[in-house]
Amino acid sequence: MMNMKTTEELTKQLNDLERSLYVFHHLSSLVELDATTAAPQDTTVGRSAVMEYLSNENYKAFASEETGELLNALISDKAELSVREARQAEVLKRDYDQMKAIPQEEYVAYDVLISEAQNAWVKAKRENDFASFAPYLEKIVESQLRFVDYRDPQHLRKPYDVLLEDYEYGLTTEFLDAFFDELKKTIVPLVHQISERSWQPRSDFLHQEASIEKQRELSDFLMKVLTIDRNHCSIGETEHPFTLEFNKDDVRITTHYHLAEVMSSFYSVMHEGGHALYELHTGEDLRFTSLASGASSSIHESISRFFENIIGRSREFCGFILPKMKELFPQQFADVSTEEFYQAMNIAQPSLIRTEADELTYSLHVMVRYELEKGLISGYIAVKDLPRLWDEKMQEYLGIEVPSDTRGVLQDSHWGSGYFGYFPTYALGNAYGAQMHERMKQDVDTAGCCERGDLAPVVSWLEEKVFRYGRMMDPVPLFEQYCGAKFTPEPYCRYLKEKYSNIYGL
Repeated sequence: MMNMKTTEELTKQLNDLERSLYVFHHLSSLVELDATTAAPQDTTVGRSAVMEYLSNENYKAFASEETGELLNALISDKAELSVREARQAEVLKRDYDQMKAIPQEEYVAYDVLISEAQNAWVKAKRENDFASFAPYLEKIVESQLRFVDYRDPQHLRKPYDVLLEDYEYGLTTEFLDAFFDELKKTIVPLVHQISERSWQPRSDFLHQEASIEKQRELSDFLMKVLTIDRNHCSIGETEHPFTLEFNKDDVRITTHYHLAEVMSSFYSVMHEGGHALYELHTGEDLRFTSLASGASSSIHESISRFFENIIGRSREFCGFILPKMKELFPQQFADVSTEEFYQAMNIAQPSLIRTEADELTYSLHVMVRYELEKGLISGYIAVKDLPRLWDEKMQEYLGIEVPSDTRGVLQDSHWGSGYFGYFPTYALGNAYGAQMHERMKQDVDTAGCCERGDLAPVVSWLEEKVFRYGRMMDPVPLFEQYCGAKFTPEPYCRYLKEKYSNIYGL
């Protein structure tokens, strides 16, 4: 029997299991990457067959009775394991319990549904046709609700809380409701104060046509500044930018180039580059294990949003990057001063698109999505009503009208991928990043690093304090360890107040 095996035999089985899971992860990531970057549009049928096979094999390998016995035996034998092995068993047991709770046929069917839904979302977005995507989204929501029942049959938690934990262990709607209430107290008055001012920074140079080929050169330059080794990280082009991690030596990011919006790709590369840095710098001893990834979505987003905003939109970094902009795009940036560039990078103005929103209004975009998906999962919002409710909430929170579903409810890929519970981690990541930066500045001259375009000291600090741990720790204790304090939204609110009061003379 399993519990009669030696610790050495158990750990060998653990390593064999981890290798098998890694192979499935690698293969499914390849299918996803191909689907979004290279595959012709109408190729879903064959890809779905591949995903069905991979999902079946993955379920059989991981959710088997044998795996359950192995993980239970390892946990019982915890005192004989290394710290890493004990943590592997703990994390894998959580993941195992979640998967095992779902019947195999439904689990596999859901993976196939997601593959089909992603393709349907791309087509619906391009054609401004929410109705064509709605049936897929309805099936995704129905599946999620069944999965919640399987995972929490006694209904001890709110349905949405069960899904939140997929991205941030221990996160609850109670915590998020209080968190967003605190943000509103800072953001809403600032937005109103700025809207009452007639002055806005000059920004004409941001909306002129800029060569796509030169934008690609800019992306290459930014990757170098971020210290990313291009032998281990590539850039693709997709409808919605994302990062895929195969292992710590193989990470793929994507961006989307817009002819008349040069800074869109700029900041998507800074954002996805932050994700890539995290994955590229996880501990060598975690390679090919369930621990070789970020601690949580919020911790991950804190890094990407940190590089995108706190670094990428700082006055010092704007001063460093402007000469490169003048070199690549002389017609657009020739007469732009550093202060004008900095101010333009930090315009606070309600906008339609989340990924292009300024720092101040960004969390309002997240609140719209948080409230809608919470309503979907709680059962008081129907999929068919999403476009109308989206438009109403955009009017309520940001005061703007939505001209189309393409620039509204269809703009994000997350719901078509089944990522219910992910959106709040963006806002929480913003706040994590601000508090992290306050701690980092005690050790690193971040302003000087930005001014010189030398981000190596910043990346080294993050590798030592955050990246190398992977999933060795849950997000809350990890955050408290590298920040030296419990989380509070105050540093983030203080950062926003100081920055935008300075820019707008409030």
